[in-house]
Amino acid sequence: MAPPHPRRPIAKDKFAVLFPTLKAQSYHDPASRGPGSHTIKTIAWNPTGHLIATGSADRTLRIWNPEKPQVKNSTELRGHTGQIERVAFNPTKEAELASVSSDGTCKFWDVRSKTCAATVQLGGEGLTIAWAADGSVVMAGTKADTLIPITTTPTPTAGSSHQQSLQTNQVTFNHTTPPTHLLLTRGDGSISILSYPSMQPLHSLHAHTSSCVSLSLSPSARYLAIGGTDALISLYDTMDWVCKRTLTSLVGTVKSVSFSFDGSFVVGGSDEGSALEVAHVESGDCVGKVETGGGAGVVAWHPGRYWLAWAGEGGGLKILGAAGGQM
Repeated sequence: MAPPHPRRPIAKDKFAVLFPTLKAQSYHDPASRGPGSHTIKTIAWNPTGHLIATGSADRTLRIWNPEKPQVKNSTELRGHTGQIERVAFNPTKEAELASVSSDGTCKFWDVRSKTCAATVQLGGEGLTIAWAADGSVVMAGTKADTLIPITTTPTPTAGSSHQQSLQTNQVTFNHTTPPTHLLLTRGDGSISILSYPSMQPLHSLHAHTSSCVSLSLSPSARYLAIGGTDALISLYDTMDWVCKRTLTSLVGTVKSVSFSFDGSFVVGGSDEGSALEVAHVESGDCVGKVETGGGAGVVAWHPGRYWLAWAGEGGGLKILGAAGGQM
């Protein structure tokens, strides 16, 4: 499937006018394995934006067509025996998905054939995962703060593990091909930048006064957004690694952060509060608000348009824009 033509970026003032016209679509999964068990812990768009994956506490891993919300049009991928902690699509292949689970595995899926193409043992409960921009490697992390690089060709193969001395919550590669740096959120409120593939420390940012939980590198790689347990999002300019502004509108731990496809807007997700606030990156101003009716711990912008997906405690997946609007 050819990637969609990206929408033209919209200026801040116009965005603020048009964003409220977007309508949300709900996606209900009847596969819940017990009351309250179907909490979605992770979501991810594929590179074309034609599919979105959800992973849940009850082991349900599902691929949705955002334009067809009925569960009959979705695909359930079965194989994990523990809760799904994180999912991520290969940035270069629209139908290849990786997932990590508390069952101690990283699985690679062919979404088209609905099959697990490979399983890699992590040696501990999986927590986080990130693809390199060229799809050549996946970095998986465990709850015991061990990082495992997995080369993806010709078949997924785990390399030597790297034990971290600090709590490591989330990882992401820089956008170069091949990747040259790995960025990590730390439990002491810092961000570590490692050289890749040597995994040698290069730089540390003391970003927050409490644990750094989530991070996202903007599409242009100009800004790094960091979410913490202090309910703050800090925006760092990667040219000089100086914090340009801090977003303070969230309530509770910022469990996820996401940039819009053009890098102009950023949003954070938390299990607390009852709304999502979209901030303009260059000014820090709030330019849009989405009433969620409860916590929305995981958020993700569409890769080519101003659609915003989120999920929270027992609320299922919702996508703002999928039901219509003027953007």
